[in-house]
Amino acid sequence: MNRVVHPIEQESYRRLRARLDTSHFPPLTRAVVERVIHSAADLEYADDLVMDEGELAAAHAALHAGAPVVVDVEMVAAGITRRETVCRLRDAVAGPGLTRSAHAIRLAYEQVGPGALWVIGNAPTALEELLTLDAAPALVIGLPVGFVGAVESKAALRMSGLPAVSNVSEKGGSAVASAALNALLYHPASHSEENA
Repeated sequence: MNRVVHPIEQESYRRLRARLDTSHFPPLTRAVVERVIHSAADLEYADDLVMDEGELAAAHAALHAGAPVVVDVEMVAAGITRRETVCRLRDAVAGPGLTRSAHAIRLAYEQVGPGALWVIGNAPTALEELLTLDAAPALVIGLPVGFVGAVESKAALRMSGLPAVSNVSEKGGSAVASAALNALLYHPASHSEENA
């Protein structure tokens, strides 16, 4: 993907790297950590985020091969400007024991099936619902925000064994979730991935 980086973004990354040494992270992990920090101006994400480089590499390959990207809310979709996304929240309805966000995840899975990248930055119930499905995701970016259910849903994601990007604290949100996906989207595909 050809992307022109604005001078303000270049300066922001320069300042970020002056305040935090990220050189010890593997390439994709570093890209995700830096882009999330950049989106929130919060250096604490360097110690809060949890991910695996091998899982990121597989997700990166799937993303660049055209795997669908599913988001929980339109605010996450708005942050992903260089890729079409699926968001079914407008079609979803709440019911007994089912939030609108959880129903939207069911609808999205019916639409895209297995192998998608899931980007959840708002609703812990969306992440909880995804974990009940046999979605076989390429990656789950699980960064919902809040004091109720966010920490628990992200812990459940890490315990699930699914390939994931998550964080330990209550922090998260649409901007950081879309930033994590964008890090993979903007990172160049390697020749081995292009030939796979």
